[in-house]
Order: sequence, then structure tokens, then C-alpha cells
Amino acid sequence: MIIVMRGDVTPQSEAVAEVVRTAARYQGVETQVRTIEGATRSLTEVYLLGSTAAVPKEPFEEMTGVERVIRVRAKYRAIGRHEGEAVEVGFAYNGVQFGQDTFHLMPGLCAVDSRHSVEATFKVLQGLGIATTRAGAYKPRTSPYDFQGHGKACLPYVFELAGKYGIRVIAMEVTHESHVAEILEALEASGNATGVMLQIGTRNAQNFELLKAVGQQSLPVLYKRGMGITLDESLNACEYIASSGNHRIMFCLRGMKTNLGDPHRNFVDFAHVPVVRRLTRLPVCVDPSHAVGKRFVGPDGLEDIHQVAAQGVIAGANAVLADMHPNPAEALCDGPQALLPSQVEHFVRDMQLVRKAYLDRVELRRRMLG
Repeated sequence: MIIVMRGDVTPQSEAVAEVVRTAARYQGVETQVRTIEGATRSLTEVYLLGSTAAVPKEPFEEMTGVERVIRVRAKYRAIGRHEGEAVEVGFAYNGVQFGQDTFHLMPGLCAVDSRHSVEATFKVLQGLGIATTRAGAYKPRTSPYDFQGHGKACLPYVFELAGKYGIRVIAMEVTHESHVAEILEALEASGNATGVMLQIGTRNAQNFELLKAVGQQSLPVLYKRGMGITLDESLNACEYIASSGNHRIMFCLRGMKTNLGDPHRNFVDFAHVPVVRRLTRLPVCVDPSHAVGKRFVGPDGLEDIHQVAAQGVIAGANAVLADMHPNPAEALCDGPQALLPSQVEHFVRDMQLVRKAYLDRVELRRRMLG
């Protein structure tokens, strides 16, 4: 059971204390008080855990500080919509709002290989008015002999250049709790020139200790669906993050590992965009670069990456993560799938066009069906 407090109620208020005292009357029930920092408002929620089936809603609904009482029927207690009863509030970070009603493009380097590549990438993005990107400093690879990323050595110049070119949020993968500490230290040293969204890659999708560790951080999290696990398992992994205290999560679909997707690198799972939006309060991102794997071009002249990204955006995706590189032939990671700088503007304009089509579809439904 979730007790949602009114907007002006803080976790330390007497209204919350009253809820906790009332819940304590019922045997086998424990309480957790959580704060969800939304993009436009903050919510204080009290979670009743344990044997709550026999706990009535009425004593809590009658309290002046309570906005609503939700009886949890789904397993996603912290991130779930609970049949539409839980409010989606999104979150704000470093001046950027993320939610199920926002849209961001995040083209960037899969792996940081040089200062030159970072600067060239950020310069292109600034020219297109884009302030969100990706840049991999830590790279888990299938082979131990492949490039593993420059790690903390590249963080100073990545953050410096982000500040120079107006980049506000960088999605950056972490594979160990120590990486988070290194990022926080480098951000502070840069004068917080930018912001970092911690990325949990598909290989760490069920690294539960890492999930709990990022759940205890203040930085937002971009969680990538596991390459070979069910959607339910991936959403439960996000529940690990949220139940540890961090509700600022964006869920990313990046394709499933199966030969049924050949010749693409992964089987595209972007039909799950509306499913995740329906089941959870999380904004949803798609990663067409890792789904497709190469710059295939169709007979209409459009690359498969455009077509696949459009599938996600037309279904309501709130962000698109895409690989780009100043010289893909020299990239140390995933060069074959990276867009060239000369291709990025077309990709951006194309995605904006598809996003408008999605919004037109929503408006058409509203006008015709109410």
C-alpha cells in the first residue's frame, strides 16, 4: 500500500508521522518514507510493506495530509503506475526535465577515445541546440583484449569541454561502484561544469549490488534493458534502484540478443515503449545504434538506424540515445554503427519530425474520442 501525501507535506511533517503511527497498529506492517523529486513538484510517499491485504484504506484517506491511498496490485511498488493511480512526475536534473511528456535526443560517443573526438562531437551538438549526450569512459567488452575505456583519466577534459559547449547531461556507463566516486570527484573538480546520468549497461542489468549502489546516489540513472532477460526482469532491476532511494530513472530499450534479429545486431524491442510507459512512471529511451549495429541504407535512402529509431519515437519514446563519431573508421568501439557528424543534423531533424507525428496522433485521439 502506498500513501501519497499532499504536495505541501514534507517527510518530517506531523502528517507523515501520523500515517506511520497509524500503520504501526497493524501487525506485520512496516513503513518506509520516500521523497520523489519530480520535474515540477515533489511527492512524499509512505510505503506500507508486509501483510497489508487486511489494512483498510479509510483511516488514511480521512487524514488531511493525505492526497490518495493506492493499494498495490502490481509488483513494481516504487516505479509502477498501479493501474493509473500513481502520478507520473518525472524529474529535473541540471536544468533539464525528464518525464513521460518530454523528448530528448542524446547523440554522442559510445566510447571516449580522445579529446579531439569529444570536442568535435560536442561542437556539432552545440550547433544543433542539443544539450544532452552520451560519452563512455568505462566500457565493459566481450573480449578482455578490446578497448575498455580511458576511465577516470578522460573525465577532466570531458567535463571541461561539456561546460565549454553547453552540454548539460552526459549519459556515462559505470560498471563498478568505484566509478561513481570517480565521476563525482571529477565533477566537483570541474566546478560541476555539466551533469552525469549514470548508465547501467545491458551487461550489468542484473548486477544487483551495482543497482543498489546507484540507487543510493543523487545522480539520475539510465538503465538499459538486459540483452537476454525478460522485460519483467529488467523492470524489477529498476525497482532495485528505486527501492534503494533513487527514483530518477530512465528506462532504455536497446534490442534483445537473439539471431532472430539478423542481420541487425539485436532484435528490436521498441514495441515495448508503450508497455513500459503504461506499467511504470519511468520516461523511456530507445537506442537504435546498438539495436541495428551498422549503417545499413535502404532503397529509399534512409538508414536502418533512422527507421528503427522512428519506431520507438512514433510509439512515444521520451529520448533517443545514438552513437556518433567524428571518424567512425578510427573509433575504438562500435565505429560501424556511429553516425558521421555530417549525418547528425538529418537524424535530429528526422526524429523531430517523427516526434511531431506522435504528438499529432495523441491530439487526434483526444479530438475524436475525448
